[in-house]
Amino acid sequence: MSLFLLTLGFGIVTSAVLALAAVGLSLQFGVTNYVNFAYGAYLAVGMFVTYTASVGLHLPFWLGGLVGVIASGLAAVAVDVAVLEPFVRRGTSGFFLLIVTFGLSLILLNLVQAIWGVGFDRYPIAAGNPLHLGPFSLTAAQIGVVIVAAVVMVGVHLLLTRTRLGMAMRAMSDNAPLAAASGIDTRRTTRWTWFLSGALAGLGGITLALNTVEFQAFTGNTFLFVIFAAVILGGIGKIYGAMVGALVIGLAISLSTLVISAAYSLDVAFLVLVLTLLIRPQGIFATAGKA
Repeated sequence: MSLFLLTLGFGIVTSAVLALAAVGLSLQFGVTNYVNFAYGAYLAVGMFVTYTASVGLHLPFWLGGLVGVIASGLAAVAVDVAVLEPFVRRGTSGFFLLIVTFGLSLILLNLVQAIWGVGFDRYPIAAGNPLHLGPFSLTAAQIGVVIVAAVVMVGVHLLLTRTRLGMAMRAMSDNAPLAAASGIDTRRTTRWTWFLSGALAGLGGITLALNTVEFQAFTGNTFLFVIFAAVILGGIGKIYGAMVGALVIGLAISLSTLVISAAYSLDVAFLVLVLTLLIRPQGIFATAGKA
């Protein structure tokens, strides 16, 4: 029983990391309506800019993390403006945009490798002794990851329901041409969406690096299909679905280690992805609109 509860605690941490990244990807798809395979590169930008800020510039880790989150958000906007937006203006189909983002992923990740190298790095944070919270035993960093994810999820909910920007995002998600005809500045809303999506990817990358302890340029990209599994399980483009999908996938990955080797735990996400596409391809939350 204790082993089950310990593993459950790790599953909650994995779900928290996954939720941050999955909500960012789902938010972008909900507004732009195309899949972004370069998303893993934004996780890497967040990881490594934070590393440089906290190790190279000796900033406090929380401040370095903030710099990393902002940098990944700005990187997402820059890539959209320089590369993706011209394709969208020409009316390029979603299939060809998918191929473009796949190429972007290779370019950006190799650029990250050229800047930060191919080896493994780690943040200057001591692991410390595990803290006991009821039946769970987690490090301070893992507890911090869960708290940050919970705060961000509440923030995303308030953004979508209480702000003009969030309502504009939801309107574009439901019907972009109608939103534009209603006076919504769709270009500005799209830019903010890319920034938030990139920022959440960066934060997801930082928390993933804290959870795995060591990381390299392709660590986030390796995690990408797990993120896609959570997004598809919850319903593509559905923010709250992505949160639920992240919780289910994160727990499934961790609890699977009780019966199979941990080396195959990520394959469980792939299995859930395949079963979802076979049984309920529209995901758990099949409602009108996306965000």
